Amino acid sequence: MNAITRFDPHPTQTPPVHDVYALTRGGTLAQIVLDGKTYQLRITRAGKLILTK
Repeated sequence: MNAITRFDPHPTQTPPVHDVYALTRGGTLAQIVLDGKTYQLRITRAGKLILTK
């Protein structure tokens, strides 16, 4: 199953909520894996989020 088949444009449940500071363990960077590919989630100095491959 890939990301396309998992996408549901009309979810029946409320999506999970994750605190970004918990994901980064109080830092500014977290790694997220999707289908074997690792992405980096970064909090900028301006408080914005950037997700890169």
